[in-house]
Amino acid sequence: MTSPTSETSPPSPAQVTTRPWAAMLALCVGFFMILVDMTIVAVAQPQIQTALQTDVNGIVWVTSAYLLTYAVPLLITGRLGDKYGPKLVYQVGLLVFTAASVWCGFSGSIGELIAARALQGIGAALITPQTMALITRIFPPEKRGAAMGVWGTVAGVATLVGPLLGGVLTDSLGWEWIFFVNLPVGVVGLILAAVLVPSVETHDHQFDWLGVVLSAVGLFALVFGIQDGEKYSWNAGIWTLIIGGLVVMAAFVWWQSRIKGEPLVPLSLFRDRNFSLSNIGIASMGFAISGLMIPTMFFLQLVGGMSPTRSAVMMVPMALLTGVLAPIVGRVLDRVHPRVIIASALLLNAIAVGWLGMIARPQTPVWQLIIPMCLMGIASSGIWAPLAATATRGLPWHQAGAGAGVYNTTRMIGSVLGSAAVGALMQTRLAAELPGVDTEHHNATGQLPEMVREGFATAMGDTLYLPAAVLLIGVAAALFFVKPKHQGPPAAPEGTQPSGEAAPAGPVHSS
Repeated sequence: MTSPTSETSPPSPAQVTTRPWAAMLALCVGFFMILVDMTIVAVAQPQIQTALQTDVNGIVWVTSAYLLTYAVPLLITGRLGDKYGPKLVYQVGLLVFTAASVWCGFSGSIGELIAARALQGIGAALITPQTMALITRIFPPEKRGAAMGVWGTVAGVATLVGPLLGGVLTDSLGWEWIFFVNLPVGVVGLILAAVLVPSVETHDHQFDWLGVVLSAVGLFALVFGIQDGEKYSWNAGIWTLIIGGLVVMAAFVWWQSRIKGEPLVPLSLFRDRNFSLSNIGIASMGFAISGLMIPTMFFLQLVGGMSPTRSAVMMVPMALLTGVLAPIVGRVLDRVHPRVIIASALLLNAIAVGWLGMIARPQTPVWQLIIPMCLMGIASSGIWAPLAATATRGLPWHQAGAGAGVYNTTRMIGSVLGSAAVGALMQTRLAAELPGVDTEHHNATGQLPEMVREGFATAMGDTLYLPAAVLLIGVAAALFFVKPKHQGPPAAPEGTQPSGEAAPAGPVHSS
């Protein structure tokens, strides 16, 4: 039901709450938790594989299920917040996410863990757009920049904390505790939200449920077909599923062009060249980040013999370099053609990922592995914020928020496809390098037997060439950027849709 205030003028931020920073602190708890959970799982994957007696495909589904149920609802969960109130939907999402985390920790089989992770993804999809929508409602324009700066810092810290916390918890208490740790955090977040977060006016929306169903069915068919292709020997059923998924996604696009009212994806956004090209760029980046984590962690732990904590520490230079250099890149972005920064950064990232794949061998010293990881950190500083800013800068002011929501969803879809495709390639390369060898049942606290390390390392390294190649597609797209005209107030890359959907405030790595 639409509140009376929504038909006149919305209340000022001062009328909404007199404690905007306290409200934002409460929102940061939930936002921080879901960002940490996107990276905390990566370092525990070898231990989960052993504990639940599953194969590589099962482990990849632990990631893919979460990303899939996170990506598909994003275009509609913001509108749920507008209709029922962002505070209420945020609390429901936090409750779902926390309960699903406990279920993850108690999972006794890989199927149960995958189901629990899928429920986690739904909770995250409910939380994400409400947090940014509330910030834009409770802060006046002159303080919104400072609030967004704090928001971006939270995202950066979460990216750094996730792998480290995952490593420490896995080493000391077991993999289950990377999920159990969310219980106290979620309870505190719910209490703080109830006390500190204000209720704001609501607006009615039309919901394109057919669009949601088409996008969900199409994406699931594609992900399942790609990821499980090797398992079923790429038989006719798998190819039918993949082709069917493409047909359903084409039907989704057609439906978006025909629907009256509020389409999930306003296709008119893609008339802007930079917006269209930026979506290709961020999809390639989402694909690469999601795709490189699994083979990298398997290599570091099962070939390199690193503990989960030590393998997580290997990621620290990458995160630190991104955090230090991103503000510097931001200051020069307006003075340089976007293709110079973004194409160069994507190319550097592709080279770094390919380099890591080339040297991922048992005899490679650790310091040599850190070099390409540092290059990835340098490259990331020229990708996340510059791409987001370029995507929305040329859009009309009234469409900037809608563009940010579509852009965010495109990144998640890239991550889903990256996880599935890399999982399929890992299985193919393992079958080629170690035919008939069981690498799935091993000591979770140590290395693989010496006789299989070379073949396993080669398979993981070869797998990394796929995300490197996909990044080159992003490079090609970035070369066709046009220099944006300076017009009016620039749209924040983390801007909010009228429905409350937001792009990420910082680099977010998939689990």
